[in-house]
Amino acid sequence: MSGVPGANPLRDAQDRRLPRIAGPSGLVIFGVTGDLSRKKLMPAVYDLANRGLLPPGFSLIGFARRDWEDEDFAQVVHDAVKEHSRTPFREEVWQQLSQGMRFVQGNFDDDDAFETLKSTIEELDKAQGTGGNFAFYLSVPPKFFPKVVQQLKKHGLADQKEGSWRRAVIEKPFGHDLGSAQELNQLVHDVFPPNEVFRIDHYLGKETVQNILALRFANTMWEPIWNRSYVDHVQITMAEDIGIGGRAGYYDGIGAARDVIQNHLLQLLALTAMEEPGSFHPKALVAEKLKVLTAVELPEDLGSHTVRGQYTHAWQGGQEVPGYLEEDGIDPKSKTDTFAAIKLTINNRRWAGVPFYLRTGKRLGRRVTEIAVVFKRAPYLPFESGATEELGGNALVIRVQPDEGVTVRFGSKVPGTSMEVRDVTMDFAYGESFTESSPEAYERLILDVLLGDANLFPRHQEVELSWNILDPIEEYWDKHGKPARYAAGTWGPAEADDMLARDGRSWRRP
Repeated sequence: MSGVPGANPLRDAQDRRLPRIAGPSGLVIFGVTGDLSRKKLMPAVYDLANRGLLPPGFSLIGFARRDWEDEDFAQVVHDAVKEHSRTPFREEVWQQLSQGMRFVQGNFDDDDAFETLKSTIEELDKAQGTGGNFAFYLSVPPKFFPKVVQQLKKHGLADQKEGSWRRAVIEKPFGHDLGSAQELNQLVHDVFPPNEVFRIDHYLGKETVQNILALRFANTMWEPIWNRSYVDHVQITMAEDIGIGGRAGYYDGIGAARDVIQNHLLQLLALTAMEEPGSFHPKALVAEKLKVLTAVELPEDLGSHTVRGQYTHAWQGGQEVPGYLEEDGIDPKSKTDTFAAIKLTINNRRWAGVPFYLRTGKRLGRRVTEIAVVFKRAPYLPFESGATEELGGNALVIRVQPDEGVTVRFGSKVPGTSMEVRDVTMDFAYGESFTESSPEAYERLILDVLLGDANLFPRHQEVELSWNILDPIEEYWDKHGKPARYAAGTWGPAEADDMLARDGRSWRRP
């Protein structure tokens, strides 16, 4: 028997299979009628409940302009869950979850609505036993962030009573440049303590991204060669095969670099390049990531080492698709980038002289996110000429999505009487190696918010340093020329290929 009062005598402290379960708490979603909420957040809440990771009295409050009753709201959540949840639908789980659901109607400047929200929280506190612990999820357009945060302060909703917590969860984009990010950080920290502000970068919730840490720091085979002596360059790609869809209002004026490079890709770069942290405590992880972001250097000639593009009308996947300038709601003179590629270097001992190429785009060849660490060629090849013509560089490729896993590319002899060496690959796929299916990124992130675990959330210093890197590029693009053109369904403009060709390299075809 364990000597700790209230401890479970049947639970072994060394059993890592037992999950972390959230304590008494609730979630308030602002903008609950939006796409993100319907397709990701509400299904993630249900999946957590289905896996037994939420407390019995968990509460979900939706806040939006629509005029709904609590029952209508429950029906909307029910439909979203049935359509988008990862785990099977179980009536008994749903019944328990729906008891704690409420809906509050109002605009963000409506004081009465926030008073109603306050009384709803108090009512649920008594009925469900949430212990006064609530996270406020701002699933709203960025221009409303300041208003919602100020209203939470004005109505005392952010006040933490003794022994309970209030947290803010904010979706990207966090500002549109360094100045706006600093303003927003100041405003949010004025209302919530910095350690209770969770900036969501859903990429960091993906299993594969966390596997970068496992791959590098739990194994001895990579670390000795994870440096400038052996690595030729690193390519980080996030490609989408879709256009902007219904996001014209958000996307125009933001563009691919602000939407993806500033957050997702620079976070992937930091995890790939960082030194080993002393522990996986949030402070230790952030300290190492900050060192990398501080050491990032932009190329002197931004014209030669950065490229932006816009997709044009073409056939993709058997159907005719419009160009960016022909999409609904887009100004035909828009200079917004739908493709961006940049070259960065990291000015420290480990990475000096190793280029990091980052690229992202919409309407590219296929949907894929990967990190490719490409190694230098062997210094001496004792083979006859022609024997290694087919041999590329060794590479370690971490696939973040869609088929998560790791591929290693290296040279091997072709069977036969002559000595010919050609590239082969060894592949590890999550889906084939583990019986557990990977949880959705939002499941992991919502659970971490409720547990107060900040490991997978970028800190405000990281956000500001990332804007510091991107702002000069955006300023240069503003003043020089227009985006290059590329046909929808291709891998970006020819200028991006030229950018690497000048360095004697080429993009990987994912």
